Amino acid sequence: MSHSRLGLADAWGNLRSVRFNQDMTAFVCAFQDGLRIFNIDPIREQAHYKEEQVGSIAHAEMLYRTNLVALVSGGRRPKFADNTVMIYDDLAGKMVLEFTFPDQVLAVRMKKDKIVAVCKNQIHVFSFPNKPKKLFSVDTRDNPLGLCEVSPIRCGEKEVMVFPGYKTGSIQMVDLFTTEQRVSSAPVSLNAHKNELVCLAINQQGTMVATASTKGTLIRIWDTSRRVQLVELRRGADQAKIYCINFSSSDEWLCCSSDKGTVHIFALQDYRLNKRSALASIGVPGAYAGSQWSLASFTVPQECACICAFGTQGHIAAVCLDGSFHKYHFSADGICNQAKYDVITELCEDCDWLNMKDN
Repeated sequence: MSHSRLGLADAWGNLRSVRFNQDMTAFVCAFQDGLRIFNIDPIREQAHYKEEQVGSIAHAEMLYRTNLVALVSGGRRPKFADNTVMIYDDLAGKMVLEFTFPDQVLAVRMKKDKIVAVCKNQIHVFSFPNKPKKLFSVDTRDNPLGLCEVSPIRCGEKEVMVFPGYKTGSIQMVDLFTTEQRVSSAPVSLNAHKNELVCLAINQQGTMVATASTKGTLIRIWDTSRRVQLVELRRGADQAKIYCINFSSSDEWLCCSSDKGTVHIFALQDYRLNKRSALASIGVPGAYAGSQWSLASFTVPQECACICAFGTQGHIAAVCLDGSFHKYHFSADGICNQAKYDVITELCEDCDWLNMKDN
């Protein structure tokens, strides 16, 4: 590999967006010059679709580790309209489905039997992938960030979709299962924050939702069944833009990243592990003094959008829009050590990815 692998990542402007798959074992990168898919453990390129095949990509979504990938064009040389979701089949080596909407698509979410397209003022839900048909659409307040998450797993007879509510800072939850069964299920609204939402996350079973606002100091965790706040976690004292929040598969941990260049890790099952303000120990009253702070953290490039997720055996990975990949090991006592650093744009510069993909 090139010696520059140890240098600075330089994907600024070329890497448009990054997204983990549903079980956090891989991630997809939308580039100005195509699309690339990476395995996390070990970090390696799994697929590389060039600009001639797919054009410039704005957003992409994997369906676990299957052969289907959803693409939305955007950037310098788009191959398709930005109001269209294209489904690329890796086995067939071509686009196999197309969904077109009245407005630009800002995000796509996929489940094993559904696909969700998020536009600025509407969210559209289709059955998928066999004989796709529209199940329903829901109107939303202005949602320029395309905020929407769906629970990967159906829990009993419930699968939750969460998105911004009509009131500033509120969230709305819809049960996709009852809606699909044509059972009346009125959306549930919760007042999560006073400011506009900037980030949402949902756990695997859809029992918990995490929210953050433009203020970026607090993350709130909500119980989707009882519709109550479970805990409030403090990222920091200064305002920040939160890019990503994720639950661990066991719901034991939660991580978040922001433009401050720090990835924070919180405990969700044993709150005693989270750090507390020194003010709390001397009896100072108030929400700030009683806040729960992260038990561990590590640094990534500042002011660079970054996504983070938990792996196996106490590992956590972060992928940044400069192309840098960071892997750390953390323990419950707050110790965090770097386990891996790489530059994803150079991971396969001197190998044949077609042969690699077949191995």
